[in-house]
Amino acid sequence: MTKIAVLGLGAMGLPMATRLANDFDVLAYDVSDERRKLAEKAGLKVAADTPKAVEGADVALVAVRNAAQLEALLYGPGGIVAALPKGAVVILTSTVGIAAAESVAVRLEKDGIGLVDAPVSGGPTRAGEGDLLVACGALPRDFEKAREVLEAMAGKLVLVGDEPGKGQALKTVNQLLCGVHIAAAGEALALAGKLGLDQRTALEALMSGAAESFMLGHRGPRAIEAYEGGDPDVASRLDIFVKDMGIVTSAAKDVGMAVPVAAAAEQLYLMGYVRGQGAMDDSTVIRVLAPDSEG
Repeated sequence: MTKIAVLGLGAMGLPMATRLANDFDVLAYDVSDERRKLAEKAGLKVAADTPKAVEGADVALVAVRNAAQLEALLYGPGGIVAALPKGAVVILTSTVGIAAAESVAVRLEKDGIGLVDAPVSGGPTRAGEGDLLVACGALPRDFEKAREVLEAMAGKLVLVGDEPGKGQALKTVNQLLCGVHIAAAGEALALAGKLGLDQRTALEALMSGAAESFMLGHRGPRAIEAYEGGDPDVASRLDIFVKDMGIVTSAAKDVGMAVPVAAAAEQLYLMGYVRGQGAMDDSTVIRVLAPDSEG
């Protein structure tokens, strides 16, 4: 049986690990004691540290927050590269940007380890169901080594390029749309409130017409809760979109392209971040647009 080390048990890592444990030998780890305990409650085997997690692993599935955490996990104190068997592959499910994935791939290749650049999209619920969008960039040999694991994670598995970095490129485009859609949903619902409409009735109506979108339907109820002064459950932190929209605008600059809509959305997330909303749900961006609605 394929042995998988899942490293990072956050909102996406834990449900992915739980799903994969149905079909593979999974050993999980997270730096957070709380997340490790949650993993054990979910029935997962949990390692004592990162080197033990990857000992004898065929695949190391990485679910970290950003490029700095990826660097620390691979090459920092207790880094997994020294403990991973030669010929293993790292599946990078995180959004870290094109350059970071390309750089890590070169270094891992020198250490005899392949990188499958496979950022995921779909949210925690779909992660637990094995129904994610998984966009891959990888050398053919590494993709084939990881294919069985990727197929167990994915509702839609797309090989977008034969080298690491291409998965990040598609995820960058994906996050442009997601970030803009969440911001637009917040703006629309804030305007509905200011115009004296019942926001829940407005949301129901909008989801029945041409303005319908996944983000409007998924984030809309939580945005309304935030508008009313509540603190919605955190499905995706606002500071994740500070990072991701920064990746979007930087990538666009690198190719000499203007992305004015994405740049405007990025500023909204930054404004929310400086207001102390970084750890709140990203739907609370509505408060930036209607700060007097917080109760």
